[in-house]
Amino acid sequence: MAHMLEERGLPTTVLALVLPQVENTRPPRALMVPFMLGRPLGEPNDSDFQRRVLLQALRLLERTDGPVILEHFPDDNPSHVDRSGWEPGVKVPAPRAFDDAEAWESAFRDELELVLPAWERFEARFGRSTVGLSGQSLQDWPEFATAFLRGELPTVAMHDTPALALRFLCDDIKAMYGEAAQADGPAPSAGQIDRWFWRETVAGQLLIALRSKAMDSPNNALKTVGGRFFVPVPYLPV
Repeated sequence: MAHMLEERGLPTTVLALVLPQVENTRPPRALMVPFMLGRPLGEPNDSDFQRRVLLQALRLLERTDGPVILEHFPDDNPSHVDRSGWEPGVKVPAPRAFDDAEAWESAFRDELELVLPAWERFEARFGRSTVGLSGQSLQDWPEFATAFLRGELPTVAMHDTPALALRFLCDDIKAMYGEAAQADGPAPSAGQIDRWFWRETVAGQLLIALRSKAMDSPNNALKTVGGRFFVPVPYLPV
């Protein structure tokens, strides 16, 4: 798209998150940033840092040493730096793996009851939420998610395939827990939220179990979304 716009006289600059991709597509101007996927300007709510990233990208428009310019943002990923004084907005018991879907459902439902008040405090504090992609009420999450552990393939009205329904439910679970973790006190880094979710919650362990189930499924769509979207690589079982 950048090449097409440039051919029509419109200068472009790109924020790139995957180096091999930008090296292969060779846009006319690109700033390679070392941040998490989905966060091309760095951490949320850090407007000064985001402005620095944006200005560096826009300054590439002044350059004439092309035809292809690839510049690297000099700072490390801020999501890797822990913020002092942060504690998750909710305390939950240490998680463990369960032997059957019914035990997973009960443990997840109990944990959701603890997380819900913190998530509601987050919404009141910030006036927003990214939860809602799944098209399901929170009360339905435990039964729906664990149905896949029983070998079922349920779906919902908003999503016409089981794979999509489970994918977006997993997104909602991660979003809700991530928001609940930020309900009180100073903002954490993304790394702190991730370590808490994937290592210290039943929900994180449930998503890992769902990924394993999806990867063994004969349903190719479920296998694809499970492998790509459920669990980040650093938190896959060794």
